[in-house]
Amino acid sequence: MSKFVVIIFPSETAAYEGTRALNQLHAEGTVTLYGTTVLVRDANGNLATRQAVDQGPLGFAVGTLMGGLIGLIGGPVGGAIGMGAGAISGGLGDIVDLGIRSDFIEAVSTKLLPGKAAVAAEIEEDWITPLDNRMAALGGEVIRQWRSDFEAEQLDALAKERKAELAELKMEFGRASGDAKENLSKRLDETRAKVEATFNRAEAKQRQFEQEADAKLAELKRQIDQANAETKARIEKRLTAMKADFDRRRELLKEAWSLTRDALAA
Repeated sequence: MSKFVVIIFPSETAAYEGTRALNQLHAEGTVTLYGTTVLVRDANGNLATRQAVDQGPLGFAVGTLMGGLIGLIGGPVGGAIGMGAGAISGGLGDIVDLGIRSDFIEAVSTKLLPGKAAVAAEIEEDWITPLDNRMAALGGEVIRQWRSDFEAEQLDALAKERKAELAELKMEFGRASGDAKENLSKRLDETRAKVEATFNRAEAKQRQFEQEADAKLAELKRQIDQANAETKARIEKRLTAMKADFDRRRELLKEAWSLTRDALAA
């Protein structure tokens, strides 16, 4: 399972040095680096990006995280510097779906003071010391948060709930008459719309998930191809663990999609 890291630096210059150090750790195989960006907080407390997030699948999660942090901590998303439209996205609901806790947001807000800068990234790491030591040497402080990405569990639970609700309404509608039947007809239409929305969300999440999973697995395989024997073994463990996590999430998303599809077809 990957982690989000936000590394607080005393200046923008130091943050760029931190980015280079992160890329070096990736080249060494010490960490696997996915999306990354640089943030600054101006004298008024507003946040803005100074480095574009990769707009492909590898940068999706960091882009969502940045959109949420900018919206919650300071500064409108539209104020991001050097970013194309849609390069970052996300609000409270989106970062909750990524498993971001309030204490992580609070820590970033408290430590990323006006005039400071940060590097935000999604990574895989085997232990925390190499990253902590490398960043500390540059004046950086690392804040971590596991990416639980429990939207798959949420969608699966919601699909079951919506399907059961629709089935109950249909049964009640069949026994009703008069005004009660008319009222239930409206409720049925509303619930079908909710089921369809859940179906569409599950379908979209499946597509996004597969693109992101493929990109991450490809990145890990590139690291393995370039690593020495000792490092290769560590990265292969990351790859195995990631595949198992992906299989679990894939089945949950598939079930959510199937449940809502069947409910709509019934």
